[in-house]
Amino acid sequence: MKPRIEVVAIDCLMVRLFEVIAEDNMPWMLAATRRLREGFGPALVDLVPSYTTLMVHYDLMALDPAQARELIDHALKALQPEPKGSGQCHVLPVWYDLSVGPELTLLAQRSGLVMDEVIRRHSQHEYQVFALGFAPGFAFMGLVDELLAAPRLNTPRKRVAAGSVGIAERQTAAYPVVSPGGWNLIGRTPAKLFDRERDGYSLLQPGDTVRYEAVSRSEFINLGGDDTPLEAQA
Repeated sequence: MKPRIEVVAIDCLMVRLFEVIAEDNMPWMLAATRRLREGFGPALVDLVPSYTTLMVHYDLMALDPAQARELIDHALKALQPEPKGSGQCHVLPVWYDLSVGPELTLLAQRSGLVMDEVIRRHSQHEYQVFALGFAPGFAFMGLVDELLAAPRLNTPRKRVAAGSVGIAERQTAAYPVVSPGGWNLIGRTPAKLFDRERDGYSLLQPGDTVRYEAVSRSEFINLGGDDTPLEAQA
């Protein structure tokens, strides 16, 4: 691994650790995140991880660009990956149903699988949380079974219900709040993914793992889920 440093702004540098998205990247990304936080200390304004990069936003009053590059080089010297399993493991109950997951049919048609097999394949894998973005608490997870991969909708929906679980390419995610969205929806979770009263706000953090667990409509409602059909919420 040979990290590259790219200029994003006068006070922001991008550290590119990998070129290809892979689950095995995450232990290295977590280690780099920890080392950079320690190295920059109070001069760090923000550190934003993604699938293959880390964006380092630093205080220009505390460091000049050359000093920031030196800190990055020092932090990543002799970098070793974090132990696997260092993040939390979450089980998110999901009600898979056409009324809240209308693209179940589309994914079944694309993959050549029956709908129950689509559900089984989506819920049997433990997904890695790679990054947060798009909306507060929105966690990008992967990698989805190749047979279930599907491009985003040509026309995004104006309103997607909170808790909606979807797939885009080989990513999966659950919408934490009501928002527009173009992912292929396959179900809904009652889990509260974003909470202003929670430390860190987001239930899921990079480095965590997630397993979706299929539940019945009655179980979903008992857990606090809203079973209002998607079209009725539009």
